[in-house]
Amino acid sequence: MFSGKLTKLLAIAAAAAAIGGGAYGIVGATANTGSVTATTASSTFATSGQRVPGGGGSNARSGPAAGGSSGTVSSVSKSSFTISTSAGQKVTVKEASSTKYRKGTSSSSASVVKKGVRVLVLGTTSGTTITASRVVVQPTNGGGSTTPSSAGVVPFQRGAQSTSKQVGQIPANYSQGSGTIVSGTTANKATEAALAAYPGGVIDRVVKMSNGEYEVHNIGVNWPHHIFVNQSFKVIGAN
Repeated sequence: MFSGKLTKLLAIAAAAAAIGGGAYGIVGATANTGSVTATTASSTFATSGQRVPGGGGSNARSGPAAGGSSGTVSSVSKSSFTISTSAGQKVTVKEASSTKYRKGTSSSSASVVKKGVRVLVLGTTSGTTITASRVVVQPTNGGGSTTPSSAGVVPFQRGAQSTSKQVGQIPANYSQGSGTIVSGTTANKATEAALAAYPGGVIDRVVKMSNGEYEVHNIGVNWPHHIFVNQSFKVIGAN
């Protein structure tokens, strides 16, 4: 009688432990696929494919914001296309009736987006998905041919520690998580400048700092995570 009750209690405890472990696994998998809205720095960095020494709760912002990416078109469908950046990041681009297209300096249409062409995409970024406001077809040589190695970009590799280094000028009063997120023309100019200097990642927000300069937040690569742009929209540093 006693042994029977003990067996039942042990079975219930084992089931509870299994359920708890399963729930933990589900949460971990969900966070890694980026389907949970990030509320902490650790969640944000997991979805962006980056690891920041020290972990911390800094620079954790959620919600779509102005940004963009650049790369080579890998597939095209009726209302979207995908690009592969020079650092190997896959980006989904959603098109809308309001999306504007350019080829060089001339206005164009959605038909300009074809597999194999290089594009700059500006719009609203959510993870590695961009709802495009502007798509610019870039030349295959010259200004559009910058590579991660020449720019110093470190492509993301799962399990690899993020590179910790600083180049150029970092604003003395810079603090992660501070500033105001900007949009429109200002965000577009800062995004373009950052991607020209450090291609390969996805810009998921642009923050105006207290000194009037901009911190451009870059995900999908192991370095750089922050790109600093001055009021003249020139890149001055990165870390």
